Amino acid sequence: MGTVQEILKVKGNAVLSIGPQASVLDAAVLMNKHKVGSLVVIDADTVMGIITERDLLQRVLAVCRDALKTFVSEVMTAEMLCCQPHTTVEEARLVMKNHRVRHLPVVDDDGQLHGMISIGDLNAYESHSQEQTIHLLTTYINGRT
Repeated sequence: MGTVQEILKVKGNAVLSIGPQASVLDAAVLMNKHKVGSLVVIDADTVMGIITERDLLQRVLAVCRDALKTFVSEVMTAEMLCCQPHTTVEEARLVMKNHRVRHLPVVDDDGQLHGMISIGDLNAYESHSQEQTIHLLTTYINGRT
């Protein structure tokens, strides 16, 4: 069974982040520029939370807040769910499904950030694994070694 670390080996450990005192507009522009759905909120090398597309929709747009005058710290999700490098892909998928989240920061036992995985990353991993299984079974059935 695969682990989150295997996904990060392919995807990389880069995580887009933003400071808590940045404007929500800055966060939205950064997400849009990099085509991502979330940013980790970091202040002085400490993970403070996560800001997601859903946060922007529910806590800014739906209540008509000014994106230029609203700070990330005011609308971010402070109590975020995380996983560890040794977390299995299936465990990560269950957490995302049960808590209805699409992004999980990956941290070690000391809380050090190692990367970020998304539901898209999990789907790509599963798809690749299934393609490999199909290839191996086809090779076996056709008698090729």
